[in-house]
Amino acid sequence: MAVPGVVKEQAEFERGRMADNTKNGALFRVEGLTKNYPMGEVTVHALRGVSLEVSAGEFLVILGPSGSGKSTLLNIIGGIDSPTDGRVFFRDEELSRYSESQLTRYRRRHIGFVFQFYNLMPNLTAQENVEMATEISVSPMDSREALRLVGLEERRDHFPSQLSGGEQQRVAIARAVAKQPEILLCDEPTGALDFETGKVVLEMLQHINEATGTTVIVITHNAAIGKMAHRVIRMMDGHVREIIENAVRLAPGEIEW
Repeated sequence: MAVPGVVKEQAEFERGRMADNTKNGALFRVEGLTKNYPMGEVTVHALRGVSLEVSAGEFLVILGPSGSGKSTLLNIIGGIDSPTDGRVFFRDEELSRYSESQLTRYRRRHIGFVFQFYNLMPNLTAQENVEMATEISVSPMDSREALRLVGLEERRDHFPSQLSGGEQQRVAIARAVAKQPEILLCDEPTGALDFETGKVVLEMLQHINEATGTTVIVITHNAAIGKMAHRVIRMMDGHVREIIENAVRLAPGEIEW
């Protein structure tokens, strides 16, 4: 799919801006991160001293079973949750010291979220769902441009009930991308989809990563998806157990699960 010139120009601008403002290529630094949830007389230790870095423009997969801490880590990086201890840096800013209002601005300006179950407004068309994000963005992409990027411009006037599950997820991706975020955080984006449709969604995420320079972080329990990433972070019991760098990456269409 051809990428419109305006998207290419924006990608070049964003990559240059991130390079100027990011030391040693690290967009995120996580240092000794812990997160505890008191549950009555029991404390759940969701994260136990996690440290890692995420590079600008990277396609990163965080892999682990339910309860491994991957969703908690994604929520803290995304400014939805705060750590019990440890530090989180976005460039040179310490997110772990941000107030609620600062975290709200951070999410609005820098983060795009893609969820497992789409979270589209059923009474709005595909284009209107995307426009919900553009209305709160500093420098949004045109909503039709965002839908074109995921191959759905011709479906822009359809309601979610008139779209397949894969198409709804692509609208959700367009909504996230329309903010022109620097980071796209994806929580099990193929979890509610069948195998073939899931691969189409992964192709969209890879395309956005390569076309716009957006850093993409995907959390999943599906080990096969890690084969398309630059790096894979394997988590277990709140710890980072292994970091794998893929010397050869597979295209989504080559992945089998």
